[in-house]
Amino acid sequence: MTTPFQVVLCSCPDKATAKAIAEKVLRARLAACVNIGAPSTSMYWWDDHLHSDDEVMLAIKTSQEHLEALFAMVEAAHPYEVAELIALPVTAGSEAYLHWLKEVTS
Repeated sequence: MTTPFQVVLCSCPDKATAKAIAEKVLRARLAACVNIGAPSTSMYWWDDHLHSDDEVMLAIKTSQEHLEALFAMVEAAHPYEVAELIALPVTAGSEAYLHWLKEVTS
């Protein structure tokens, strides 16, 4: 089963930033739901140095048709020079949830 939906992952420097971005994309109806995860440690390469920072992960549920606008809105609101934005296709889901997701993002 293939669906027209995506889950977008986006790391944020703190919960306040995560909540602000979540509210922005939800109010614009570019997402139906945003989960804000617990703080976690991200380790990554930047400017040829290994970094370790506390971050908060967003899981943004959206439709394929809103992906470009969602990415643009998050990039404009995000404090990082390069925001993590990774879209994962939703290959299956409950009929009721996918129907709700379609309704909310239409």
